[in-house]
Amino acid sequence: MDMTGLEFARPRPGTQPPTLYPDYASTVKRAPRRAPVRFEHTLSEVTGPGFSDGWAGPDAADLTTQHKGAPLGERIIVAGRVLDEDGRPVPGTLVELWQCNSAGRYHHPVDQHDAPLDPNFTGVGQVVSGADGSWRFLTIKPGAYPWRNTPNAWRPAHIHFGIFGPGFVTRVVTQMYFPGDPLLAFDPIYQSTPDAAARERLIADYDPNLSEAEWALGYRWDIVLRGRAATPVEAG
Repeated sequence: MDMTGLEFARPRPGTQPPTLYPDYASTVKRAPRRAPVRFEHTLSEVTGPGFSDGWAGPDAADLTTQHKGAPLGERIIVAGRVLDEDGRPVPGTLVELWQCNSAGRYHHPVDQHDAPLDPNFTGVGQVVSGADGSWRFLTIKPGAYPWRNTPNAWRPAHIHFGIFGPGFVTRVVTQMYFPGDPLLAFDPIYQSTPDAAARERLIADYDPNLSEAEWALGYRWDIVLRGRAATPVEAG
């Protein structure tokens, strides 16, 4: 897909989170205080790389078999498609996933939350989307965790996704949430997208046809890169 020189449509007001959202305390420190300065992109920013030659490494779609033993927690299948603004599939793009474990702790030295680490769960995976834009992961449902945004603040269960796109400057990062989570109403990151319909696009659907009997629940979540039905992405 040649995207060189293609103008990207601006999102409709309210459908993407702002860079400054005071309820999300860290944005007060990191949001830009001056208007952005536009830099013209060169060929190296708007094209490549391609992933068909294995540039990003092999697929790592099963996060439950990356270590000697099975990780603790509820097995889930998360699948969907990467789509453009017209609902057409985006094949051959890198989809990255990272998450905390079932106890709500990331496998990262900065995370010092008083919850157990799971030696059999790192929480990182990647796949290249198929010809129909499809992707699929087998993983463990992440737990909620405290994050000190305010006293007694807890993040709802979520999975981070990065979608590379056709060039280095087109990579987007977003988060997927689970249906029926009571913490969503109190989460400023989720709530920072003003448009209610756009927020709902961050929540996966339970799909009984994706579930595997006596093995794993299935959740389906499509990622729309732009247009009226675009998935909200992290600003900056």
